[in-house]
Amino acid sequence: MCHLSGLRVRCWLTLVTGLVECLLFSGVIFGWASLVFILKDTGYFSDQCVNVTGPNDTHYTDCSEQDKHFSLVFTIASFLQNLISLLNGIFFDHFGTMASRLLAMERKFVQGIMKLGSWDIGIVTIECSMVTTFCIESREKLHQSQGTLMGNLFDKHRSSIITLYNGAFNSSAITFLIVKIASERGISLHHAFFFLSACSVIHFIRTFVLMPPKHIPYPLPEGYTYETGCGQTKCNTCCLSKRTGNNTELVQRRERMENATSQPESPQQAPPTDKSFKQCVFSWIFLWHLVWMSVVLLRNHLFISTVNPMLAYLAEGDLDIVSHYTNTFAYTQLCGILCAPWNGLIIDSYKAKKWAPALAPATGETEEESNLRSVVLSLFLTALQCISFAVCITIPVLPLQYLSFVLQVLNDAFLTGGSPAFISIIFPARHFGKLFGLARTLSTLALALQFPCIILVNEVLDGDPLYINIAMCILCLATFIHPAYIFIRWRRLANQRRHSAQPPANQENSISDNGDTRNASEAA
Repeated sequence: MCHLSGLRVRCWLTLVTGLVECLLFSGVIFGWASLVFILKDTGYFSDQCVNVTGPNDTHYTDCSEQDKHFSLVFTIASFLQNLISLLNGIFFDHFGTMASRLLAMERKFVQGIMKLGSWDIGIVTIECSMVTTFCIESREKLHQSQGTLMGNLFDKHRSSIITLYNGAFNSSAITFLIVKIASERGISLHHAFFFLSACSVIHFIRTFVLMPPKHIPYPLPEGYTYETGCGQTKCNTCCLSKRTGNNTELVQRRERMENATSQPESPQQAPPTDKSFKQCVFSWIFLWHLVWMSVVLLRNHLFISTVNPMLAYLAEGDLDIVSHYTNTFAYTQLCGILCAPWNGLIIDSYKAKKWAPALAPATGETEEESNLRSVVLSLFLTALQCISFAVCITIPVLPLQYLSFVLQVLNDAFLTGGSPAFISIIFPARHFGKLFGLARTLSTLALALQFPCIILVNEVLDGDPLYINIAMCILCLATFIHPAYIFIRWRRLANQRRHSAQPPANQENSISDNGDTRNASEAA
């Protein structure tokens, strides 16, 4: 850690405050189920409910159109947000941290105006709701990218920090849970959102006091200056790794990089840092990562957008039961901050165990091989969680949904933490924002499948999502292709390295003949 106490405090203060910011503000949209319950209770879209006469002249209120409107609001906002993720990534890579955070705060201001206006004076339109939800989601993703910056300050635990931040991002569902509990205690939704909008001052303070205006490079160069809006501090690579005598792991990495550039390498062994953005985008690794990410994202987003009508269907319309399961789901989402670091620990520990920088010359293993091997288990576990989650949802048993909640939170935590960690490890750091944004943008094509799924369930299947869930189970099997491809690629690189390291057979015979001649002369 830092060799200067003041800078050590600065590093940890930046880390902790960023974690709190992510936990309370960055991923509040994941509390959509709690928000929908409040909006239903306050009569939002209540004009879509109609009185229906059932068998035996029984009368009941059919609110399926209301559920459809809420699902479409979340789906359309998610679709648009992911569609502009590439622009967010380019903006972040080009203009840096401060400009990105200011843009996020501007969207938070617009979001606050829309919420205070629509939910105070009764403007109940799907367009207003969609714009508000879009502003929430788009500024959340800009805050989410800050986790990668914090990981650069803690070199040995970089993946763990990235996944920890994304776990806090998932656990932000507790914000809307608190709003729901406050609403049940008599606090109006208007006052709750006014308070959340006033909390924007926290983002301003952190932006200008603790965060750098541009980027935190990785690995940090020697003598790196940690600049903020209020000054600068000379870092001297102190926040990165533990010092051993006068050497650091960073110095060893720099020496390895210098030695690597002085030695010719085959095209298969070229380091990933030499790749251009175009080469990264059109690589098979990025393609299969896009498929893996899109399928898992679709399964999770479809569940979040339809969890309320699904619970209402299984509970046969009992609002008390729906409220209980909604609260349980929100409490379970809070555990995302505990689950996400497991993924980072798997990546960091597996890489550290198998590839030590000091032993790399002796073992002959390249850092590219180590990077590929370190992410295989993470990708496989995420795919396994996804198919388990999909199967669990398919079984229409209400108590079983407790397990569905746990699997959803675990899978979403591994996805949101593992995807940026994977891109930051496999591809050059200078392309992170663009590649991650492009992946989110292209995954929008998969999220567009939510539209026909929601319409099919509500208008054709009478609210029963069984057949849609079965189709999703089959689709989730495609997530295993990505870890399989990474594993095969790693084994191919390792075999090529071992094959190239073996001397030709004629050279071995020559060495053996020379040795026999020398031994014979010595015996004579």
